[in-house]
Amino acid sequence: MAKLDDPGLFGRQWAAHYDSPALPDPEPAVAFLAGIAGDGPVLELAIGSGRVALPLAARGVPVEGIEASPEMVELMRGKPGGDAIAVLVGDMADVPVRGPYPLVYLVFNTLFNLTSPGRQEELFHNVARVLAPGGRFVIEAFVPDPADFDRDEQQVQVRSVTEEAVTVRLHQYDRAAQTFVRQTLTFTDGGVRLQPFGMRYQWPEQIDAMATAAGLVLEDRFATWEREPFGAESTDHISVYRKPVTPG
Repeated sequence: MAKLDDPGLFGRQWAAHYDSPALPDPEPAVAFLAGIAGDGPVLELAIGSGRVALPLAARGVPVEGIEASPEMVELMRGKPGGDAIAVLVGDMADVPVRGPYPLVYLVFNTLFNLTSPGRQEELFHNVARVLAPGGRFVIEAFVPDPADFDRDEQQVQVRSVTEEAVTVRLHQYDRAAQTFVRQTLTFTDGGVRLQPFGMRYQWPEQIDAMATAAGLVLEDRFATWEREPFGAESTDHISVYRKPVTPG
């Protein structure tokens, strides 16, 4: 998965078409994060096009960001308020900032974009380093469902068909490694364009173990940003990890 190790790959491939009505409404996440942000500043990992950061900043919360893709940063800069947010272009797993922050957050399953073994673990350790004592790390992620893996591998997903092009999508899963590669192929008269994407998915308890190893404690878990209870049937989770306050 060497190509997928490039942290800027996603933005280079998708920035031009990233913002769309299909993206989740950011307001529930913004309300949740604003409620625990304190006086800030807060740090968004993989800030992207500012879908969450811009409305959060508009509420008066100072927001900083890390983003591997200059293309995504440029997309955010073109939006109202986008020039006011400090963004460092770099690998989110390295968390190349000093802090301390009362809140760091990572939304929309992006933790799983770190596909190389050890990189998700490094992210947790680096987040713990920049969190203030008592600070929180909030993650939004899906709960893996093996039935979805089987459905993905048993079909070719036709994304679009026009007179000029055909776009299809295929998946390949490695269940032992808990990874998948997705290829989006666009066929035109000029050739074939490949847009690879990969994830290393984790179950909530596995994410908890990474947090524990980094010295963080699970404080809350919800099924939605609206704080609906998390249960056995939940398909997503909002997990809040806290950095303990050292006595004395």
